[in-house]
Amino acid sequence: MAERPLRPMGSSAPVLQLQGVNVFYGRSHALQGVDLSLYSGVLSVVGRNGMGKTTMCKAIMGLVRPTSGSIRFMGEELVGRSPAEIARMGIGYVPQGRRLWRSLTVDEHLRLVSTGKGNWTPERIYEVFPRLAERRRNGGGQLSGGEQQMLAISRALLMNPRLLIMDEPTEGLAPVIVAHVEETLVALAAEGDVSILVIEQNIGVATQMSDPVAIMVNGRIHRIIASQTLAADRDLQQRLLGVGRHSTDDTEASDTPGADAPLKRAEIVPLGPTRIYNANPVLPTRWSQDVPAARIEAAARTVSRPTLAAIDGRRVGDISPLAARAPQEPHVIIAGTLDTKGEELRYIRDIIKAAGLRTRLVDLSTAGRNQGADVSAQEVALASPLGSAGIASGDRGTAVAAMTEAFRAWTAKQQNVAGIISAGGSGGTAIATAGMQTLAVGVPKIMISTMAAGNVAAYVGPTDVTMMHSVTDIQGLNRLSRAVLGNAAHAMGAMARSWIEQNAPNPTRRAAAERPLVGMTMFGVTTACVQQVTKLIEKDWEPLVFHATGIGGRSMEKLIDSGLMQGVIDVSTTEICDMMMGGILPATEDRLGSIIRTRIPYVGSVGALDMVNFGAPDTVPAHYRSRTLYPHNPQVTLMRTTVEENRRMGRWIGEKLNLMEGQVRFLLPEGGVSALDAPGHPFWDPQADAALFGAIIETVRATANRQIIRLPHHINDPAFASALAQHFRALHQSRTRGASGRS
Repeated sequence: MAERPLRPMGSSAPVLQLQGVNVFYGRSHALQGVDLSLYSGVLSVVGRNGMGKTTMCKAIMGLVRPTSGSIRFMGEELVGRSPAEIARMGIGYVPQGRRLWRSLTVDEHLRLVSTGKGNWTPERIYEVFPRLAERRRNGGGQLSGGEQQMLAISRALLMNPRLLIMDEPTEGLAPVIVAHVEETLVALAAEGDVSILVIEQNIGVATQMSDPVAIMVNGRIHRIIASQTLAADRDLQQRLLGVGRHSTDDTEASDTPGADAPLKRAEIVPLGPTRIYNANPVLPTRWSQDVPAARIEAAARTVSRPTLAAIDGRRVGDISPLAARAPQEPHVIIAGTLDTKGEELRYIRDIIKAAGLRTRLVDLSTAGRNQGADVSAQEVALASPLGSAGIASGDRGTAVAAMTEAFRAWTAKQQNVAGIISAGGSGGTAIATAGMQTLAVGVPKIMISTMAAGNVAAYVGPTDVTMMHSVTDIQGLNRLSRAVLGNAAHAMGAMARSWIEQNAPNPTRRAAAERPLVGMTMFGVTTACVQQVTKLIEKDWEPLVFHATGIGGRSMEKLIDSGLMQGVIDVSTTEICDMMMGGILPATEDRLGSIIRTRIPYVGSVGALDMVNFGAPDTVPAHYRSRTLYPHNPQVTLMRTTVEENRRMGRWIGEKLNLMEGQVRFLLPEGGVSALDAPGHPFWDPQADAALFGAIIETVRATANRQIIRLPHHINDPAFASALAQHFRALHQSRTRGASGRS
C-alpha cells in the first residue's frame, strides 16, 4: 500500500523519511520497499514479531545496510554512513533489550555519555526521572526493568538528539512504569525539541502515544491509520495484527484507503467514551494461537479522551505542554479510583459536562493500569517527591498513602479549579479529600462516600468539604446510586457555575468598597472579649470568627495562607494547651505558621490557656484525674494547667513569635486569661498565669516590630478589648503609611 505521509499543517520537510528501502538477510527479504515519513511529534509503528520493525531501526542507524532505497534525516542521506556518524548527526537510539553495562552505576552511565553541551544534562535527567536520582549509585545490573528502561532512554537523550528511535520501550515493564514511559515521551515530543519513532507491539501503548499509527506487515508499511480507529476496532486489529494469520488474510481491498485519501477526523474520532480492545493481551508471535474473544472482552477498557498524542483534536507536537496539561478555562475536577469507580465517576462527569462546564477526569487508582482519564494516575503520582515508587510497591496500604500525598501535591499546583467532586469508599475518600483540603475555601468541594455517616473530621479537615452519604456502597449504577450521584453532580454544577460568575473579572465589583477581612479566634470562655472587639472594628473591618476547637485555628490559618486575610486578632490560643497536654481539641505544630509565612499584622493574646479539654469525666486520662477538673457540660471536662505547663507553653509561644517578621503585638491580660480564671472562679491561679507571662517575656526578643504588652485587665474586661482593637488599628495604619511611602 502507498504511504500517506504524516504532514502537519505548516510543515515542509520531514525529520525522517524512508523511500523504497529494501533490506535482505541472505535471500530473506526483510524490508520490502518501506516508505515512511515523520514530520514532528511521535509516530508509533506496530506489527507482529518478524515483520521487520527492528530491521527498520537498524537500517536507520546504519547497523544494517539497505540494498536499495533512501533514508534521509533532516534532508541528509543516511545510507552509507557509519552508526557513529549517524548518532553524531542527532539521532538517539534506544535498542530493544536496553543494552546497559552491568558494572557501571547509573551516574557513570550518564557521565560517560554526557557531552556537557545542549539542553540535556545528567541533572535534567534526574529531574525527569527522580527514580534514577535515588538509584544513581546502583549498577546497571541492580536496576529493575523499568529503571533500566529509564536509564536507556536517558542515555540516548544525553546525546541531545533531534530524533529519538525506540525499539520496544515498554517490553516487560509493569503497567505503572509503562504509563510513566508513555507520558514522558509524549511530553518530550510536545516540547518540540525532539521527534520520536516508537516501535511497539502493545497496541494500547502505541495508540496512546501516537496519532496516527503505522502498521507494518511482512516488511512493508501496510497502512497508516488513526489511533482511535485502531484502538476501538477489535476486528480490524485481528485482520491487520491478529495472530495465526497470513498476509493474504490481513485485509480486504475495501479496507484500504487510497494513497491520497484524506483522513477525516470527524469520521475516525469517536465522541464520548470509547471501548478499547487489545487483540494482543500477550505479546504475539507468528505462530501464536488466536486469543479467545472472551479474554479480549475482559481485558478491554473504556477511554473517555483522545490519545495523549492528540489532545483536543490536535497532534501533541502542535501544542505546548502547558496547553495540554493545564486548562486555562475554569473547570471542574472529577477525581477517583477509576479502576473500581469508573462508571460512577464518568456518570458524574457527563452530568456536569451537560451543564455546560469544562471537566477534568483524574484517576487516583493504584492498580497501575491506564484507565483513560484526562489526568492519569501516573501523572498524579509524579507530583509527589517519591514519584511512583510507593504507588508501585504492591502493598495496598502503602500505595494508598503514597497516592494521598501525591494527589495533595498535584491539586495544590492546579489553577482555575471551579470545583472538585469525588465518589469512593474509605481509600478513595482519604485520597480525594486530601487534595480537596489544599484548595482555597470557597472553591466547591463535594465528597460522596460510604464514610460520610461517621466521624468525618479527618476528611473535611480545615476547609469546606461537603460530605454526602452514598447510602449504599459505590459499586455500579442503579436506581438509588444514580439518584444520589446525580444530586451531587447537579449540585456541583450549580456551585461551580456560581463560583465562576463570582470570580470572573468584574471591574465594577472590584472597584466596590469592601471591608478587609480580619481573622479572630474565640472560645466559650473568651466570648465576651471577642464580641467587644468585633463591635469596635466592624465598621472598617469584616471579622471572621473561628471557634478555637483545633480545626478552627487550622481553618483560619489556611485562609491566611490563601491570602484572604489582611490581619489577625488571635484572642484565644487555647488549642496550644490541648496540643501540648494531650487534649481533644489540639492545634498542630504549625499553629502560628501562617503568620510567620505571610507576615501579616498580628495581634495576639493568651485566651483560655488555663484549660485542657477532654470528653466526659471517664475519658480523662488516669494520670490527670487528681488534677483540678471542671465539668463544662456532660460531654466536656476541663482541666486547669499547672505552673510548669504554663511555663512550657510560654516558651513555645515565645519561640513562634520570634519567627514573625511582620508587625506583632502580643497582649498579656494579668487579671486572668478566661472566664474561669478570675477571683472566686474554679481556675483562678495567679502563679500559673505569672509563669505563662514570665516565660513569654523571657523568650521573646522584643524589637520595634515585635512587642509584648502587659495590661492589668482581665481578658473579658472592656478595657482589654479596647486595647486589642487600638493596637490592631495602629498596626494597619503604620503598614498603610509604609506602603504609601514605598510607592
